[in-house]
Amino acid sequence: MVGILVLVAVAGWFGPRRTMLIAGPLGTVLVLLLARAAGLSAEDVGLGRRSWRRGAVYAGVCVASVAMVYAVAAALPATRSAFLDERYRIELGAAVRTAFVVIPLGTVLFEEVAFRGVLWGLVRSLHGAARATLVSSVLFGFWHVLPSLRLNRVNPAVADLAGSGRAGQVLAVAGAVLFTGLAGVLLCELRRRSGSLLAPVGLHWAANGLGVLVSAVGAR
Repeated sequence: MVGILVLVAVAGWFGPRRTMLIAGPLGTVLVLLLARAAGLSAEDVGLGRRSWRRGAVYAGVCVASVAMVYAVAAALPATRSAFLDERYRIELGAAVRTAFVVIPLGTVLFEEVAFRGVLWGLVRSLHGAARATLVSSVLFGFWHVLPSLRLNRVNPAVADLAGSGRAGQVLAVAGAVLFTGLAGVLLCELRRRSGSLLAPVGLHWAANGLGVLVSAVGAR
């Protein structure tokens, strides 16, 4: 499982642009095959039909909550700079494609199936939910080392907090690992309470997808 995570991470970081649109779905298939080989059921990885309705309700609440928080944060001068990310200073049409195609296929799909679905299910079947959440969240934090290497150079809010030099880069990476690790705990808890991957998928997409849309609108 960890080997698949490493392969997908390396492919996404060092491969051509948009590699994750291919590596993400392929990695998803691989981890689901691994789950099947390990004897996990659809319910074990959060894809059981009986949990769809409950998961959809959780997902809807998460999306609405994130939308409200982002709207307020973007309107306040004190927090507006968090959305001025150079990566998303793009045309609104491109932002829509990123939010509704690139992020779901290249980020959310693989990460949720891998970390909150198969990995969480594998560890839970042997050691229980608490250990599963710990392992999944720690690895989810380290998964974000490569994507955060340029964070203090593309986000003014991060640069102001951490600095723009090498020390700032180290602080930004450490902060990203810690933050995403804690976010992983929340996502795992949503998965546990709802019994469905739809719940963490909704929150994960809202945090990333709506963030891109708000950043693009703010840049304009």
